[in-house]
Parts: sequence; structure tokens; C-alpha cells
Amino acid sequence: MQDISCHEMHEGEVLNASRKEFPLFHALLYGDRVSTAKLSKRLSCAIKHLPLRVEFSFEYDTQKAVEAGVCKDPTIVLDGKIFLEGLVQAEEITEAFEKLI
Repeated sequence: MQDISCHEMHEGEVLNASRKEFPLFHALLYGDRVSTAKLSKRLSCAIKHLPLRVEFSFEYDTQKAVEAGVCKDPTIVLDGKIFLEGLVQAEEITEAFEKLI
């Protein structure tokens, strides 16, 4: 059984991985290691109950972030589009993902 407690997500980890019937989104988190770690934990808490899966990747290179149009640390790029910027509150994360499904 999958542990659904809030935790820092790691490169390649999929939230709700066992739920193959849920749609899969690809989240790329831009920023420094500390802010992206905080955001990934907040994400796991905010959306673990939603009927979706999210695969996590991280990019710490500032130049690559700038090239992708990222202006704020941390930023979530979801399926290639800037989705949320900054260390947003869990409620805002939940609301944004609810709009997707």
C-alpha cells in the first residue's frame, strides 16, 4: 500500500503512482534545492487526495529557468506550461489542480 503522508518528492517520483486510472501530469519544479523541496512537500500534501498522478522533475539551473520563461523561485511548470509561481499556499495549489480535473 502506498504511503500517502506528506513528504518531499524526489526526481522521477510519481504521486499516487498506484492509481493507473488517474490522469498523469508532469511537473517540473524550477528553483533552488531548498525552495523546490518545500514546494514539492506542499504539493504532495495539497493534492494527494485528488484523482490525479503527478510525476516530479527538478531543474536547479538558473539559466535554464530563464530560458523557460521562469521569473520566480520556485515555479511549477506543468506539462510544459508555467502553472504556479512562488511558494504558494497549499489551498491555492489544491484549487489550481482542481480546475484541471
